[in-house]
Amino acid sequence: MSLEHLLDDLATVLPAHRLVRLPADRPVVFVGDTHGDRVATERVLERFDERTHSIVFMGDAVDRGPDSRGNLELILSQMLAYPHAVHLLMGNHEAWRLTPFSPADFWDSLSAEEIDRLANLLSRLPLAAWHPSGVVAVHGALPDLPSLDAMDSIELGSKAWRDVTWGDWDSPEEGSVPIPSPMRPSLDRMEFTRRMAQLGARILVRSHQPSSPMFLFGNRCMTLFTSCAYADGKRHVAVLQADNPINTAQDLDLVEL
Repeated sequence: MSLEHLLDDLATVLPAHRLVRLPADRPVVFVGDTHGDRVATERVLERFDERTHSIVFMGDAVDRGPDSRGNLELILSQMLAYPHAVHLLMGNHEAWRLTPFSPADFWDSLSAEEIDRLANLLSRLPLAAWHPSGVVAVHGALPDLPSLDAMDSIELGSKAWRDVTWGDWDSPEEGSVPIPSPMRPSLDRMEFTRRMAQLGARILVRSHQPSSPMFLFGNRCMTLFTSCAYADGKRHVAVLQADNPINTAQDLDLVEL
């Protein structure tokens, strides 16, 4: 189905909330930035059945890679077919209209009408996903909120929104160096610990920051990439098995596609 037709149909099934609450009885597949890598998305969908798994794409589906339109069309078509199982969180590349940046080859290729329609739809994407085991997934960093329920109060363009979609973790002693940019908030270990406690979370899974090691903060934070456009081009996903106890991010199954 073409992107144009998908936009019409998806408007009726996108969730009304900024927080996706994942079921406890299904394995969850966390997918990092795919960035125009349709092959990566195809491999995710071939390996993990939407009828038995929850699949969370953690944002940045477009730009950088070879087939942004095809990649986005594939993710959105699966969201339409399996609205309770396939989820796309908002990353900064889904919010280009709200905070423009460069390079943005996908957005630059669209007409003004296409930008309007797509930007309006993507502005309704959820910002986070939550699993009852205590695992929270976002694109970037964590918002400063009193509880998970406050996710719905996040306004587009606010500080909390920017932390979620643009935020980096700053932990030089662990090898995590923020990308210098006025658009990217930089948060340290103390803020990680405080915000995780406020949300009642044990583990954070995210993407966004290629300068970060995979594991941070006593293995409580995992940074994933699932795109040939980044780092060494290896595509990884993390799988939360429904019956496995989760104490650290290393208890998730790391799968190379």
